[in-house]
Amino acid sequence: MASGSDRNPIIIGGLPSQVPDFDPEETQEWLDSLDAAVDERGRERARYLMLRLIERAREKRVAVPEMRSTDYVNTIATKDEPFFPGNEEIERKVLNATRWNAAVMVSRAQRPGIGVGGHIATFASSASLYDVGFNHFFRGKDEGDGGDQIFFQGHASPGVYARAFLLDRLTEPQLDAFRQEKSKAPNGLSSYPHPRLMPDFWEFPTVSMGLGPLGAIYQARMNRYMEARGIADTSKSHVWAYLGDGEMDEPESLGQLSIAAREGLDNLTFVVNCNLQRLDGPVRGNGKIMQELESQFRGAGWNVIKLVWDRSWDPLLAQDRDGILVNKLNSTPDGQFQTYATETGAYIRDHFFGDDQRLRAMVENMTDDQILHLGRGGHDHKKIYAAYAAAKAHKGQPTVILAQTVKGWTLGPNFEGRNATHQMKKLTVADLKGFRDRLHLPIPDKDLEDGLPPYYHPGRDSEEIQYMHDRRKGLGGYVPTRVVRAKPLQLPDDKAYAGAKKGSGQQKIATTMAFVRVLKDLMRDKEIGKRFVPIAPDEYRTFGMDAFFPSAKIYNPLGQQYESVDRELLLAYKESPTGQMLHDGITEAGCTASLIAAGSAYATHGEPLIPVYVFYSMFGFQRTGDQFWQMADQLARGFVLGATAGRTTLTGEGLQHADGHSQLLASTNPACVAYDPAYGYEIAHIVKDGLRRMYGENAEDIFYYLTVYNEPIQHPAEPADVDVDGILKGLHRIKTGEKGEHAAQILASGVAVPWAVEAQQILADEWNVKADVWSATSWNELRRDAVEIEEHNLLHPEEEQRVPYVTQKLQDAEGPKVAVSDWMRSVPDQIARWVPGTYQSLGADGFGFADTRGAARRFFHIDTQSIVLGVLTELAKEGKVDRSLLKQAIDRYQLLDVSAAEAGEAGGDA
Repeated sequence: MASGSDRNPIIIGGLPSQVPDFDPEETQEWLDSLDAAVDERGRERARYLMLRLIERAREKRVAVPEMRSTDYVNTIATKDEPFFPGNEEIERKVLNATRWNAAVMVSRAQRPGIGVGGHIATFASSASLYDVGFNHFFRGKDEGDGGDQIFFQGHASPGVYARAFLLDRLTEPQLDAFRQEKSKAPNGLSSYPHPRLMPDFWEFPTVSMGLGPLGAIYQARMNRYMEARGIADTSKSHVWAYLGDGEMDEPESLGQLSIAAREGLDNLTFVVNCNLQRLDGPVRGNGKIMQELESQFRGAGWNVIKLVWDRSWDPLLAQDRDGILVNKLNSTPDGQFQTYATETGAYIRDHFFGDDQRLRAMVENMTDDQILHLGRGGHDHKKIYAAYAAAKAHKGQPTVILAQTVKGWTLGPNFEGRNATHQMKKLTVADLKGFRDRLHLPIPDKDLEDGLPPYYHPGRDSEEIQYMHDRRKGLGGYVPTRVVRAKPLQLPDDKAYAGAKKGSGQQKIATTMAFVRVLKDLMRDKEIGKRFVPIAPDEYRTFGMDAFFPSAKIYNPLGQQYESVDRELLLAYKESPTGQMLHDGITEAGCTASLIAAGSAYATHGEPLIPVYVFYSMFGFQRTGDQFWQMADQLARGFVLGATAGRTTLTGEGLQHADGHSQLLASTNPACVAYDPAYGYEIAHIVKDGLRRMYGENAEDIFYYLTVYNEPIQHPAEPADVDVDGILKGLHRIKTGEKGEHAAQILASGVAVPWAVEAQQILADEWNVKADVWSATSWNELRRDAVEIEEHNLLHPEEEQRVPYVTQKLQDAEGPKVAVSDWMRSVPDQIARWVPGTYQSLGADGFGFADTRGAARRFFHIDTQSIVLGVLTELAKEGKVDRSLLKQAIDRYQLLDVSAAEAGEAGGDA
């Protein structure tokens, strides 16, 4: 056998083997010993010895490569399991009642005339995993802190409702109103964990699969952040995320594992319910999903606990001297284990144990029924308790528990392990009887044969119900529970916004910088300054926020253990364990998860935080739009800044950076209050009102989206007669036309407002048109107001009909109305039906491209000269001017020649 010095130099598991051998003779003795073990005792014995050596090496802190996966057996040996402190008999009775009520609730929801469905099989597989948590680990909020944060698997919601029913937290009419939230109001129960729909019950929305694990990671990190900054004591809080093995295929599920390991989030435990099935079939029919996940989590730096088999396997594994049973477990694919879950004991004897005499001998004294009931570890309370206790005790790493279960467990042969079990919602009479017998519940046959199957409650004074109450009292109250303890913040007065209202003088700045200046002044406020949480995906310098680095600093639990390359500069990069800024790297998904965790801290921990998430607008609602719905559902609050907005302002970057539609996407989210301001004083009023609405008295469960640009413009000072109400409601007149025979109105938003002002001057000087210019700070809010008023008028025809705000504002405005923005026309077209008179929009429809700003705007026909043409065109339609003027304008301004346009303002990242 070749010695170490004769082998090719390589890296093994990240550790160098190319090191000098200072004692070749001793090395050879070790290698000879291994050879002897293989030759005399076999490969399995040699493997066992190597594993024990690796284990001892780790105990002695000798650096050895990490194994990516281990045998298909429990990580925690039977001898190492702790004492189980609960009453297993009572807990089994409790769980049986919960199982029954969950299944019956879904089955009753399928009754004729209702048919709203539900899911039974997921909770059936994970019921024991939850029950051990409820009875022994999940901390409530009665101690005044945030307790534990539990991300329940969405499809398991019926089981959580069923348990709450036993504890008198929900009533029978509420169970019967499952998925009937309006027709059975106020008793309706939401289909999945939806805090917005059940704000006193659920805390975290999780059923958009992949967002639960992502949210849990950043919630655990936010807990550490709040503690590090002295905002809340979160030291006792533990984050639990219950996930499905199929769900782990979502990129979001595994995409941020590294940050949890990097920051040592030992306050986080993932529990992955490995029932080996997706919605339609096996997760890995030809492979082993638990082994695959173990490798991925270990590689990411997590502590991995596998919970594969229940206690009935312990005697078999104890006699597996040759490792033949472990080898069989290792080599059997998941698809076959799924089949074993649906077959007889005789089938398992023949097909699993039957191909090796040593395996057959292990079970020769077992009956077929005993073999059939060799169970999965995720259904064994003692094994689960051992895994949870080990996860809580582990320090320095997050933990994942991979628990094997059977989908549809206890529901009977028509459900258990079947490919279609996820879609099965109704139990037949035969199914119900078998299910009842399996759970040993005292329900008579006649109650199952006549009408709807009944719910089961052992009685409020029964031993098992009292046990449940006692366990929850000992753990600090009932879960899930959402509590809002936060008091309104003392908000800054007008002095904090004075700088923005002065304008920029002769200096040109982008609206991004105008916002940053407002934020900088707010962060200096003694009352709320520390509550701001700036968040950016590795773009603080792009957005002009590097000025915050020296004072606010970047949060890093390890601090800055190196000398920064720019340490001599005034705006040096500075990290700190108590830093205020979250610098999450190039991950919009991670940043949005931080936004949600910070924005819901007022409820989670009773301490409001004010997140300010700044990102490239193209990568917000388009890339992470699902998370903004999650944010709305979680009732999170805060400011979202779509910077470098617009289809033509991010000159040179091209198609995938050109956002002309995020305002339209934002309009689809009912919790999103979206603005497209043009000037600093508008931003000041919007931010001030946003703080009032989200953090003042009678706080609303909304969040603000502001699109800001990177094009430098001059910002005027706030006018003495500023229309604050108009700014906040979405439309105010900023400049009245002074001369001209024909009247017109130009409505513009964001970066288009200066073009409109220029067009106003040209119309007056060259075309005898007197145009007023309006800043449409929010097309979305104008439409929302109009829609609400229309609905009111529809349902109250006997009352005086209300008039939408946009109609009121433009009722007396003469002439045609032309709207322009750096967005696609659908954005300003939202208000078209409520605008009096003639209305036309100009917009940047189509794909973006790389060019100068001027060329891009000429191409989309939204530049100053195109606005002039747009106004003349509408006047010609009304017969106010001759149509021949239109061709004159096209020729005069060379509007058909993109290259004839001036380049426009260049630069201006912030």
